[in-house]
Amino acid sequence: MLHQTIKEQIKEALRAKDTIRLDVLRSLHALFLNEIIAGNAPTGSEFLTDEAVLILIKRSAKQHRDSIDQFQKGGRTDLVTKEKAELVILNSFLPSLMSRDEVRIIVQTRIDKLKSEGITIDIKSTGKIVGMLMKELSGKVDGTDVKVVVEEILSRGLTSR
Repeated sequence: MLHQTIKEQIKEALRAKDTIRLDVLRSLHALFLNEIIAGNAPTGSEFLTDEAVLILIKRSAKQHRDSIDQFQKGGRTDLVTKEKAELVILNSFLPSLMSRDEVRIIVQTRIDKLKSEGITIDIKSTGKIVGMLMKELSGKVDGTDVKVVVEEILSRGLTSR
């Protein structure tokens, strides 16, 4: 289980005196404990399911990406560096995501299918298409990539191969 793995890695980070990794792992473990206390763990278990752990790690990674953007806007390069290092550690626990090129193929195929069914597709359809694809590809893609690709394809009118 991923939760157990992270808990064990805290000990390893302590021994290695890897403070950044230790901070990230402790932060994740605190998130996990909060979920367990809130009653979101399987009954009788002291560990969360891998699905629950991945959701929390993804949420934390998104917060780090948002922080990086804010710190860059504020000119805080010291904090940007720290957040990026922590984000690398978080991403090491997440499954690899599809590339933009792979997303582009899926988006193009979906748009072509919708058009063949007689559904009118224009730039106003962006939200619906993104929502549909995010449900279908949940956990396999970054939502930002899907949104950017859909907007790119619809704004250029490249809906036919």
